[in-house]
Amino acid sequence: MLRFLLRRTLGAVAILVIISAVTFFLFYAIPRNPALLACGKGVCTPEQLAVVERNLGIDRSIPVQYWEYMVGIFAGRDFPAGHCPAPCLGFSFRNNTPVLDTILDRLPTTVSLTIGGAVVFLTLGLALGMLAAWRQGGPLDKTMSSASLVLSSMQIYFLGPLALATLVYSERELLPQPRYEPFTEDPLGWLQGLLLPWLVLATIFTANYTRMARAALIEQLQEDHVRTARAKGMGPRTVFFRYAWRGSLIPVVTIFGIDLGSLFGGAMITEYTFALPGLGRLAVDSVTQSNLPMLMGVMLFAALMIVLFNIIVDACYALIDPRVRLA
Repeated sequence: MLRFLLRRTLGAVAILVIISAVTFFLFYAIPRNPALLACGKGVCTPEQLAVVERNLGIDRSIPVQYWEYMVGIFAGRDFPAGHCPAPCLGFSFRNNTPVLDTILDRLPTTVSLTIGGAVVFLTLGLALGMLAAWRQGGPLDKTMSSASLVLSSMQIYFLGPLALATLVYSERELLPQPRYEPFTEDPLGWLQGLLLPWLVLATIFTANYTRMARAALIEQLQEDHVRTARAKGMGPRTVFFRYAWRGSLIPVVTIFGIDLGSLFGGAMITEYTFALPGLGRLAVDSVTQSNLPMLMGVMLFAALMIVLFNIIVDACYALIDPRVRLA
């Protein structure tokens, strides 16, 4: 098990290095000069522009900038604005604040949105999928399959405003305005402020997981070991939960790990729809402002989350099916 995880971890490190190199060269090789944004196009003289580029740390060649960026992550860097301790992701072009501090400030919102939504859609998705597979071919199965197909085709930018207009901005005002309150300061406010985003986010994901769990369970029920268990006289519930259910978890765990890593990296559309100050909204704002260090930092953090959860998925594989450890 340890060797299995070690191989996956080394592969993940290599992937992160490649992602960082491609992302850095893509962002910093664009023709638009960030220094022009700092002083205004047509306002800076060439001398002033050179000073701004030096202060921003973009006065060297791109390969040198990338090397210094990677060294800063592990050993820290010195900027005209001051020393940036490791792990250093640079300073924002807009307000000259450390990128990592801004990411950590926005992270609790994204984590709260992700965890709450994941609990809802994973629990409901698995439960409804198991129920549909248990009643395969019946009216309940057909109803759930049809509903999940319709809901999975919906988009958050459609359901979000619709839910806001119906539940928040209506005369009855059934739910409060979505907002983020720190859980440690106001647990009830935290729950009320994120309830609507959780429900909207979970609506689409629940439909996907219902269909996935149902298909995986039906496939497992046709496997030879399940048929053997039935032939030995085991009851339907024992066969369903002891043999079929465990085998059906592998595809669900795969997609769940990918979804969770993506959400931890920033649920852009959800956060923007409900005006939540998370990493997704930070990424969008960084694009519109050409704030390259901030955008680079968010991209690396999102990539780290996806790779990290893929390692966790691999570990879950090994626990669910020991044969995976030999791969």
